[in-house]
Amino acid sequence: MAASQLYTKLARVWIPDAEEVWKSAELTKDYKNGDASLQLMLEDGTNIEHKLDPKTKNLPYLRNPDILVGENDLTALSYLHEPAVLHNLKVRFIDSKLIYTYCGIVLVAINPYETLPIYGTDIINAYSGQNMGDMDPHIFAVAEEAYKQMARDERNQSIIVSGESGAGKTVSAKYAMRYFATVSGSASEANVEEKVLASNPIMEAIGNAKTTRNDNSSRFGKYIEIGFDNRYRIIGANMRTYLLEKSRVVFQADEERNYHIFYQLCASSHLPEFKNLKLSSANDFLYTRQGRSPVIDGVDDTKELCTTRNAFTLLGINESYQMGLFQVLAAILHLGNVEIKERDSDSCLIPPNNRHLTAFCELVGVTYQDMSQWLCHRKLKTAAETYIKPLPRLQATNARDALSKHIYAKLFNWIVEHVNKALITNVKQHSFIGVLDIYGFETFEINSFEQFCINYANEKLQQQFNMHVFKLEQEEYMKEQIPWTLIDFYDNQPCINLIEAKMGILDLLDEECKMPKGSDDSWAQKLYNTHLKTCTLFEKPRMSNRAFIIQHFADKVEYQCEGFLEKNKDTVNEEQINVLKASKKFDLLVELFRDEEKATSPTGQVPGTGGRTRLSIKPDKSRGTSSKEHKKTVGCQFRNSLQMLMDTLNATTPHYVRCIKPNDFKMAFSFDPKRAVQQLRACGVLETIRISAAGFPSRWTYQEFFSRYRVLMKQKDVLSDKKLTCRNVLEKLVQDQDKYQFGKTKIFFRAGQVAYLEKLRADKLRAACIRIQKTIRCWLARKKYMRKRSAAITIQRFTRGYQARCLAKFMRRTQAATIIQKYQRMYMERKRYRQKQAAALAMQTILRAYMARQKYQALLREHKAVIIQKHVRGWLARCWYKRCLHSIVYLQCCIRRMKAKRELKKLKIEARSVEHFKKLNKGMENKIMQLQRKIDEQHKENRSISERLVGLESSYSVESERMRGELSRLRGAEEDAKNKANQLSSLQEELERLRRELSVTQQEKKTIEDWAQTYRDEMEKMVSELKDQNGLLKKEKDNLNRLIQEQSQQMTEKMARAIAEETQQLETDLNEERSRYQNLLTEHLRLEEKYDDLKEEMALSSNVSKPGHRRTDSTHSSNESEYTYNSEYAELEEGSRAAEDVTRGLDTSLTLKLQKRLTELEQEKQSLRNELENKEEQFQRARARDDEEFKKARGAELEYESLKRQELESENKKLKHDLAEMRQSLLGDAATGVGAPGSPAYKVLLDQLNASCEELEVRKEEVLILRSQLVSQKEAMHHKDEKETMTEPSVYVEDVSKLKDADELKQAYIGLKDTNRSAAPDFHKLNEDGELWLVNQGLKETIRLLEHQLQTQRRSYDNEVEALRGELQNVKEENNRQQQLLAQNLQLPPEARIEASLQHEITRLTNENLELMAEDPTASREARVIILRRMVDLMEQLEKQDRTIRKLKKQLKVYSKRIGEMGAGQTEGQTSPGQMVDEPIHPVNIPRREKDFQGMLEYKKEDELKLVKNLILELKPRGVAVNLIPGLPAYILFMCLRHADYVNDDQKVRTLLTSTINSIKKILKKRGDDFETVSFWLANTCRFLHCLKQYSGDEAFMKHNTSRQNEHCLSNFDLAEYRQVISDLAIQIYQQLIKCMENILQPMIVSGMLEHETIQGVSGVKPTGLRKRTSSIADEGTYTLDSILRQLSAFHSTMCQHGTDPELIKQVVKQQFYIIGAVTLNNLLLRKDMCSWSKGMQIRYNVSQQEEWLRDKGLMTCGAKETLEPLIQAAQLLQVKKKTDEDAEAICSMCQALTTAQIVKVLNLYTPVNEFEERVSVAFIRTIQTRLRDRCESPQLLMDTKMIYPVTFPFSPSSLALETIQIPSSLNLGFLTRV
Repeated sequence: MAASQLYTKLARVWIPDAEEVWKSAELTKDYKNGDASLQLMLEDGTNIEHKLDPKTKNLPYLRNPDILVGENDLTALSYLHEPAVLHNLKVRFIDSKLIYTYCGIVLVAINPYETLPIYGTDIINAYSGQNMGDMDPHIFAVAEEAYKQMARDERNQSIIVSGESGAGKTVSAKYAMRYFATVSGSASEANVEEKVLASNPIMEAIGNAKTTRNDNSSRFGKYIEIGFDNRYRIIGANMRTYLLEKSRVVFQADEERNYHIFYQLCASSHLPEFKNLKLSSANDFLYTRQGRSPVIDGVDDTKELCTTRNAFTLLGINESYQMGLFQVLAAILHLGNVEIKERDSDSCLIPPNNRHLTAFCELVGVTYQDMSQWLCHRKLKTAAETYIKPLPRLQATNARDALSKHIYAKLFNWIVEHVNKALITNVKQHSFIGVLDIYGFETFEINSFEQFCINYANEKLQQQFNMHVFKLEQEEYMKEQIPWTLIDFYDNQPCINLIEAKMGILDLLDEECKMPKGSDDSWAQKLYNTHLKTCTLFEKPRMSNRAFIIQHFADKVEYQCEGFLEKNKDTVNEEQINVLKASKKFDLLVELFRDEEKATSPTGQVPGTGGRTRLSIKPDKSRGTSSKEHKKTVGCQFRNSLQMLMDTLNATTPHYVRCIKPNDFKMAFSFDPKRAVQQLRACGVLETIRISAAGFPSRWTYQEFFSRYRVLMKQKDVLSDKKLTCRNVLEKLVQDQDKYQFGKTKIFFRAGQVAYLEKLRADKLRAACIRIQKTIRCWLARKKYMRKRSAAITIQRFTRGYQARCLAKFMRRTQAATIIQKYQRMYMERKRYRQKQAAALAMQTILRAYMARQKYQALLREHKAVIIQKHVRGWLARCWYKRCLHSIVYLQCCIRRMKAKRELKKLKIEARSVEHFKKLNKGMENKIMQLQRKIDEQHKENRSISERLVGLESSYSVESERMRGELSRLRGAEEDAKNKANQLSSLQEELERLRRELSVTQQEKKTIEDWAQTYRDEMEKMVSELKDQNGLLKKEKDNLNRLIQEQSQQMTEKMARAIAEETQQLETDLNEERSRYQNLLTEHLRLEEKYDDLKEEMALSSNVSKPGHRRTDSTHSSNESEYTYNSEYAELEEGSRAAEDVTRGLDTSLTLKLQKRLTELEQEKQSLRNELENKEEQFQRARARDDEEFKKARGAELEYESLKRQELESENKKLKHDLAEMRQSLLGDAATGVGAPGSPAYKVLLDQLNASCEELEVRKEEVLILRSQLVSQKEAMHHKDEKETMTEPSVYVEDVSKLKDADELKQAYIGLKDTNRSAAPDFHKLNEDGELWLVNQGLKETIRLLEHQLQTQRRSYDNEVEALRGELQNVKEENNRQQQLLAQNLQLPPEARIEASLQHEITRLTNENLELMAEDPTASREARVIILRRMVDLMEQLEKQDRTIRKLKKQLKVYSKRIGEMGAGQTEGQTSPGQMVDEPIHPVNIPRREKDFQGMLEYKKEDELKLVKNLILELKPRGVAVNLIPGLPAYILFMCLRHADYVNDDQKVRTLLTSTINSIKKILKKRGDDFETVSFWLANTCRFLHCLKQYSGDEAFMKHNTSRQNEHCLSNFDLAEYRQVISDLAIQIYQQLIKCMENILQPMIVSGMLEHETIQGVSGVKPTGLRKRTSSIADEGTYTLDSILRQLSAFHSTMCQHGTDPELIKQVVKQQFYIIGAVTLNNLLLRKDMCSWSKGMQIRYNVSQQEEWLRDKGLMTCGAKETLEPLIQAAQLLQVKKKTDEDAEAICSMCQALTTAQIVKVLNLYTPVNEFEERVSVAFIRTIQTRLRDRCESPQLLMDTKMIYPVTFPFSPSSLALETIQIPSSLNLGFLTRV
């Protein structure tokens, strides 16, 4: 298209700039053909005029659209030129922090000078198996591509890493090797990959040094071949080195260092093993202090030496050789410090006893005299004789340095040779991947022989690179059937011919070296004469005759001829070498120079200080040893080695990594455009761009083109054939047919065409956006107008309403004022009238009151006189009556006292007659004595009562006398009253005076009332104020209460959160412990499988040599799978010994290593299990804190039950002890008369009988105690009821008649006496009311009560004696029954014996309770219920204790059996876990309750293999899952196990469980990739585990059982240990299931979740580069989201069909969703093309579909949704605004599940798909980093896709009855018998 169409206004271009190389500008005016200049505006707003070249008229480069900037592949840029490449690299490096970029087939790596977290194992796993274009550029992607092509194409590969010093070549090569070591692993246990990586620190120590450009610069080139076997696992490696810089050993420039190894030795000189090296600080040696920079910041040379020594050890170089190497290196340092003094101008000398030369000689084992001699002299040979010539001081110094360089070169080659020996293996190499780490193009101010060789090598590599790029382009065009036209590219073959052809520079240099008097000047003249006129690439400097210029592919370089000849010859003094060879003490030194004469070339260098670096070549040992080859020069050797390298590279598929140094100051993420452009030109990147731009650099598939540019098509242009549609559209859009070509699958575009199409697309979209904006804005404006109109109408309506309300209010107020005035006037008139009326009424009231008071006074006087007369006359009558009554009462008391004494005597006589009860029943003597004592006490009480009565009579007489005196006193008072009557008149006068005072007081009262009214008003005011203050205080109080409530609520919430966090922390710790334990199980399984594989391989090899010898592994498998933790180590040793017997050729060290590793894993496994149990116990304790408080509250109620339980336990132990004695006595006297009297058995029975009698007595006493408690409770209840209803004195008799205790009687009498005594003091009142008669009646009732009490006690004593006689008879009968019961119990087993005795006791107590109920039904019913409840509790606790005892006894027997096995050592261990080793086996009587099917299956011993084969090995899961009940194999196996337990066959139990476990492992190993098989056996293993728990007999697992299921519990064996083994097996199967699912889901996830466009049309496809990128458009073979959901549904339905526990299914689904989320997020973080707004919408839609799937399956609560939270937040992050600080705050609060590194990575990768989107600014990313700086989180970028959540198996009992299970005939289990 015409330039006028592209160079229009607002078009952006690149113009040259001196500082920034290229600067961006924008056209301010359209360009027209013929214009001489362009009007431009720079980015800073400056307007300039850019003049065009008048000759070429070349326009400036156009700038790419913004959406193409920052692309992963430079070839994806529409405009391919230098400024576009430079800008793209700068944007990626500075803004996005991306250091890798593709440029076609080249990976451009920019050194960030900062450690980045992008090389971890998680990143390696993410790139493993991915296509190179699918992920962001990375060194791992190149390594994966090489590894994949090696496996796919069966062709060797090479990775060529080049670049300047400090660009990061060594690091890139190191990471590539690390990737191969991690991905491929090794084919043996020799850890070859570790050795390959361990060679890096060694080669860095001896071959790397600090330069001004790099702190760890490689001063040699190396090519490492990593060998692989036919399974593509690392088997070894080989290293070839090139051009060691030997001159660095003796010379370093400023700010540079020697090789690292010298400084490491000096820093470690204080170590004891280095004392004999006589080293000190690096500043003390000439060879290490010249650069004046002995320390590198951040590097610890001491630690680095430890790393180097560890690497030496790993590679098999032992301590002695290491010390020998360090000895040689120390000798080199000492040799450099040897001072050579000048004797005269032609000779020199070394002073005697030179300290450093002495140290050198001691270290290398040579004589001081010989070494000092040949350091200062040399030997000259002629045809006739030999001369010894002294050397001048300068030549001697150069000879010393040459020797040092020669020794170091030999040492370097020796180390490389031994490293290669350590990396070589005996396994046949199938293929290899070579990694070439070689120097890049170099140009300095002074360039010498070293730079010439380096640039020569880069010319060869560039030629190879150009040919490879050209070849790939040609193959692509031919593949797509594009017309092929020759692309013109730079061919550097002329430059190579100039260097290496005949009569070239190297040839002339070798010829000059052969000349006797050859010199650098003569060689320079030959060069000028030969090439100056014939070759355009060769030039001569204007100002020099000792230099030449070569035009290389990268730049012109001027070389100085000085030193070329000497460096090419590379000679060393032979006599010095001979002295070193003659060393007798140092074998390593002799070994270094052993093949000196056989070497193909000398490896030393010519003495001299000229030039910057010295070079060395590793000897080619494949060459011959002729003298001619010995004369080969360094240039010739280098040419040959380079040719060999090129042959190797040409035989492999190359992959290129170009390392770029961004600046010369080692500043992190600082980009210098000038330096970058220099390196891009030198390394061939721009040449690659030029070649690509010359052809068709932009390539689109038809589907991608159609999807991207569908907006440019009309509806009529869209056809069913997309290829034809694209052809028609392109012909309309681009008129020039040469700008594009149609291939078979792609459309090829010339450079710039994609930008043009993007411009058309952007214009079309912009026009559409304008139309949409216009419509939207119109709609918004209309909506705003309608909203304003509605608001105006509303305002008007409300305003008018307000005005109307104001008018109505005014009218209401006017009317109200009129009414108020009317009523106010009426009120005033009425008030005036009422005042007048009140005054008249007051006057009338006062007058009438005065008259009434006068009349009242007269009446009052008359009434009081009558009252006085009445009282005087009444007092006289009462006095007479009291005297008569006193006399009558006294007479009655005397008569009653006489009768009471007579009655007392009769009672005493009757009391003495009680003695005859002793003769009637001697057994009641104690009881009668007690009653006698009570009667005596009652007699004493009666006497005290009589004494009190006497005292009462005396006090009565005294009181009578006192009353008489009182009467006389009252008569005197009567006389006084008469006298006082005379005083009445004076009292009347006083009354008048008081009346006057009353009037005065009334006046004062009125005054006070007025003041009170005033005060009341003030108080009311004050009260109102106080009320207001009170209201305020109440408000404040309410506020404070509210604050207190809020604080309390906050504290409650805080405590709840703390508790929740603590609980969550405990759960997290528990899950971590579970995870660690399950990871150890996985590691254990892996080692076990590896061990089995080794055993099988060794067995196969043994079978080849011994075909007839094969050992069955049944016993081995039995021992191997028992997994009892106390015997695993012994079993592993037995297994290892068995394997050694079979193989007889296994490596002993390897076996011991495996055994040691397995032992450590088992120990760690046991410790983790203990920790897990501790955590679980701690968690249970935290949960049961409230339960403990409740249990403590019930502790008082359970004391009685605990005592009874202890008694029953002691009784149980006693009975067991008696039973053991009885058995021993019966076994001991089996031949003699066992049942005869006097025999031991008879004695034991007699002792048992006696003990039973004693126990019976104790039980009788307990019954009596219970009965007495019941009676007392009954009496207390009756006494309480009667006491509440007592209202009359007559009730006393009934109440006292029920009192049987003397104390109670005494208390009742005292209470009665106190009642009587309380009325005694006032005798006048007694006489007046007749209370003395009541007292007399009370005394009579007391006496009658005492008499009734005595009669009642007598009757009760008689009844009790009769009852005791009956009980005695019952005791005798009970004793007989107990003896009979004991005889019967002795014939029963121990369990039945205890149960029978308890049953009998319950029956007896029940009968007694019934008797009590018959006597008193109400009270006895409650007592009976209480006793029965306690007895039931006692029975339950006794059963629990009995089960616990049985369990502990079984475990004790198992442990004693194991101890016996360990003690015996040779026994087979045939005893069962339920029996003691030393104890004879007693048959257990198992009563058969019913004759129907018991839920057991019986099989013969020989049918066990058939059972396992048919039920496990050959069972097809699909048929079982569809047709039969879930878990049927588990039920069948458990029923077989139940029968083995039923018959008490421990061997059968052991072998059945062992065979089951091994068979499940075998089938999983065979079909472990089949999800259906793994799921089936996971479900059955869990069901088998649940059956073992459900029928174990443990109470914790029996809660949900039916009574029938409880009868099916195991009775003889405790399989708790096997439960743990099966649980571990279930964990392994679960992990296998997860891996199987992961393998199935892994290929679907990225395609379905990221690449597939679920919502069509939302995201467009951006232009792609040369690298293949997976299309976002779904083809026929790609996976979609529906594929993932269908696969998840298939997983779920399969597990449901197999009967997997719902909780386990939830855990599996949670793991599935974690894998999906983690893989998707990891790929999102590593793919820049996926980080866009539209892709975020696609991800959120896909996640919502998955949530819908969870909702349909009822799995929303399984935690699967939470695992997708990081992915959801990443998708939201792609869609939110990313501009302001508020956006940053929202992002920080939203992305809680993402780490800081992930958030920053997503923001850096965010790429607009359309021009309307904007990139994230660097400032915004810095703001995010600042806000997230305080987060405490892992710096890891990617999620761990290999992480598996710890699995738990919640107990799930089965409701299926075992006896109802039917075995189908399809299982071929007819040999099983139902029992």
